[in-house]
Amino acid sequence: MSGVVSIESAPPAAVTSPKAATERTHAWWQVMCLTGVDYFSTLGYQPGIAAVAAGVLSPIATLVLVALTLLGALPVYRRVAEESPHGQGSIAMLERLLTFWKGKLFVLVLLGFAATDFMITMTLSAADATAHIVENPHVPAVLHGHEVLITLGLLALLGGVFLRGFTEAIGLAVALVVAYLVLNVVVISVAFGHVLAHPSVVGDWRTAMTTQHGNPVMIVAVAVLVFPKLALGMSGFETGVAVMTHVDGAGHPAGDVAGRIRGTKRLLTTAALVMSVFLVTSSMVTTWLIAPADFENGGPADGRALALLAHRYLGDVFGSAYDLSTIAILWFAGASAMAGLLNLIPRYLPRYGMAPVWANAVRPLVLVLTAIAFLLTVFFHADVNAQGGAYATGVLVLFTSAGVAVTLAARRAGQRRLMVAFAVITLVFCYTTADNVVERPDGVRIGGCFILAILVVSFASRLRRVFEPRATEVHLDETAQVFVRDCARRTIRLVAHEPGPDTHAEYADKVRQIRRDHDLPLDPDVIFVEVTVTDPSDFEGRIAVTGVVVDGSHRVLRLEASSVSNALAALLLDIRDRAGVIPHVYFEWTEGNPLTQLLRFLLFGQGEVAPVTREVLRRAEPVRERRPHVHVG
Repeated sequence: MSGVVSIESAPPAAVTSPKAATERTHAWWQVMCLTGVDYFSTLGYQPGIAAVAAGVLSPIATLVLVALTLLGALPVYRRVAEESPHGQGSIAMLERLLTFWKGKLFVLVLLGFAATDFMITMTLSAADATAHIVENPHVPAVLHGHEVLITLGLLALLGGVFLRGFTEAIGLAVALVVAYLVLNVVVISVAFGHVLAHPSVVGDWRTAMTTQHGNPVMIVAVAVLVFPKLALGMSGFETGVAVMTHVDGAGHPAGDVAGRIRGTKRLLTTAALVMSVFLVTSSMVTTWLIAPADFENGGPADGRALALLAHRYLGDVFGSAYDLSTIAILWFAGASAMAGLLNLIPRYLPRYGMAPVWANAVRPLVLVLTAIAFLLTVFFHADVNAQGGAYATGVLVLFTSAGVAVTLAARRAGQRRLMVAFAVITLVFCYTTADNVVERPDGVRIGGCFILAILVVSFASRLRRVFEPRATEVHLDETAQVFVRDCARRTIRLVAHEPGPDTHAEYADKVRQIRRDHDLPLDPDVIFVEVTVTDPSDFEGRIAVTGVVVDGSHRVLRLEASSVSNALAALLLDIRDRAGVIPHVYFEWTEGNPLTQLLRFLLFGQGEVAPVTREVLRRAEPVRERRPHVHVG
């Protein structure tokens, strides 16, 4: 690669400085309610799913789930909060550990499962809200059999709110969560009162367990085998880390970031403890007081076990209030998931150059996500139990990736005991994920569809954007600025040169070649430019240009970038704007098959530099008179 740049008069370009925006922070318990609309709302359907999946073993399997939550998921995500204090989560941790294209592909796959998690949160929450609507005694019976249409209506309402503009209000989340948890405390307490009044239900439960599964060892063994089907009760941890930027860290002696980490750990721990108590107690009372047949599809406890107890023991007025609270928090959980997707997609794809133009606008993205939610609702017939597998798969894959991330982080930090502990937890997550996939493969299929869609859209977008300058900023050090100012008084000629031997003979030979190929004056006044390719899978970034003098006579600009051609084009445009004149750049042709060179450019940031640089300049500057001149010899 070689080339030269000259400068003619050009109008100066305007310079704008972005205005920094600050994010309002809140007390950790308020932010806990924001993630709690997703986590705590699973009480609306978790007891019913647990009863269907584990039968009489539901309380025992739930205890296993709670043990994994407190001894596995909680320590893992407390470490994730430490390693990723800016809310990027375990995906960002793995992104830092895996470089080049393999890292990008791995992140895209995880994004596919994350999208599965968020999308199924929307559709499952809407479906369960529908169940609470149609089963309410005050709702006309004519709505029965139209669950799909009602769920589609709720999703359409959700999409419509986002199209008009939606601000996720922590205050509203606090009100919904507090009201919902208080109502659940009342329902579960009253239910335990009925258990105490009729202790025979516990005896009947023990007899059923012994009859079906034999001795206690077999009961525990079977519970361990079936608990992966209850994994929905572990959702909320990834969201808890994602929203940690909202946590107020002021007042900590070590600074705001340390305070934010401390607050997030409190958030995760408190949410896990509160949810564990509700999971265990709700599974007990629903298993003891509700007949197994009522949990089947279409039964009165299908997707609304606690609501059934509320109506049965506290009357239809209280039960209706419980239904309204459940519907509200489930709908808000869908809104939280939609907001999560709107934040997640732009967080990674634009940095990879893999976001189509419409993905940067909220409304087109909302329409696409709503359409996908419609398809999933029709596919699953708005059935809460049917969507449990897909939801659990998305949650468990993210848990497994978080386990891998913290294991590697502990190893890198030399914490051997923690590394072993996290590795064991990760193996348990792997088993749980594998068991869930085997039992209910819908999650992998849905996740695979999301992964395929993300890969196709991402790489198609990247191909469309490869001819952008791909520089967020071009910074010239003092020496480089002196080179440009000096040549601007004459003609600026840049010569593209491959990094290599730093000798006088190497640069002198290049000057002679350029003068011969382009019929330049004797001893032309040139500046060499050398680009070192770093990670070619990166799309854009800051370009730092360093000026050096080799052997006292040859001026060289050196920079690092993900692509040679794009970096040169960005540098040429920056020099034009700085000096107010049009630069010239000189190259020599690259030998080799053109298709091979194109693939080298796309995959490795190299290839045939001259024509690609010219194309980047043509697209970046439509006015020919202002466009830097490209010469190839």
